Amino acid sequence: MPRPAAPAPAPYPTAYEQAAHELGLACALVLNAPRAAAALARLVDEEHPDPEGALVLAALLHIAGRYDAACSWWRFAAGAGNRTAAYTLFLDHRRRGEYRDAKYWRTQSAKLTNPRTSPAPEPPETASPRPDLLPEEARHSLLAQLHHGLPPHLPRALAEVADRLYTRGA
Repeated sequence: MPRPAAPAPAPYPTAYEQAAHELGLACALVLNAPRAAAALARLVDEEHPDPEGALVLAALLHIAGRYDAACSWWRFAAGAGNRTAAYTLFLDHRRRGEYRDAKYWRTQSAKLTNPRTSPAPEPPETASPRPDLLPEEARHSLLAQLHHGLPPHLPRALAEVADRLYTRGA
């Protein structure tokens, strides 16, 4: 007889905590995406900054505790039409209790579509394996932290790299 599925985690006691958890999860998913490293490289290597790379940088900065810097990059990406960035801004404002701004970004995320900001996928025969943005252990740790209801954080060495990215751009 199959075992019943584990119950879904209970919602957090406040909307702030629920939004903070969902934002952490969204950031972990962005950082775990197969094209995260390539998107971040396009942000710095191209003549015109790439909105998808801005989304990845913002997620990295958020997990590293640079919340205001993350918001700036999310706004850039959302302004360029990235739906995920608009949704992360909704969650960020909601976790801060800024419901008017949260409502605005929720509306924006519903209006946006991502296809115009995402690169076309490579044909399977020419697709090459992409390096992961984060080491396997760090990616696993982020997801485990979120699974246990903990705020996500990077290992110190990775947080220092994110901090250097932040201070170079400041």
